[in-house]
Amino acid sequence: MCFSATASFSSGIALTLIGIVTVQSSRSRLYGLFASIPFLLAIQQYTEGVLWLALSDPVLADWQSPAMFLYLFFAQVLWPVWVPLSIFLLEKEQRRRKILYALLIVGAGVSVYLGYRLFVKNIFAEIAGYHIYYHVGPISFPLHVSAMLYFLVTVLPALISSVRKIWLFGVAIGLSYIIANLMYERYILSVWCFFAALVSIIVFAIMFLHGKQKVFI
Repeated sequence: MCFSATASFSSGIALTLIGIVTVQSSRSRLYGLFASIPFLLAIQQYTEGVLWLALSDPVLADWQSPAMFLYLFFAQVLWPVWVPLSIFLLEKEQRRRKILYALLIVGAGVSVYLGYRLFVKNIFAEIAGYHIYYHVGPISFPLHVSAMLYFLVTVLPALISSVRKIWLFGVAIGLSYIIANLMYERYILSVWCFFAALVSIIVFAIMFLHGKQKVFI
């Protein structure tokens, strides 16, 4: 979360509760990855809450690096694979599965590249005003390309999928990214995850409202 440790932990608690409902509403193991998105976002928010505390209190300074790298692992390495994979597993139409599989491969490439940067670049975080700013190394052309591909692999799968109402998930993520980029460009790694946390409500709606109903168009 972008505003404070309290906000991060509060968001984490809310997401945990949503995650409990979404997982319980899951019809089968195929829905497991998609249904667990709120849980993973909760862990991510708890992690940034710990980072807030570590950056604010010298006594907790030893927690800065582990919390920061775990947060960035979720933000940059996990989601480019988890989102397209979770939607790919739900898809039944072969033509769409091929497209989703291609996006999954692209997402894996983005994940590997961004993960590589976490190990080789001078990465650190600091509190700047009411946000956490993540210094992720020099801005380069490959990084810009990976950012664009990141957007595509986290938004397009939901728009391509035949699962009923899941397109709302893609629209919500896309709009949240655009708004965060326009309003908080320097802090987008932190702020967008706040908006993405709100997107969990969409996951809740998809899993809970459909329940045992037929969810494919």
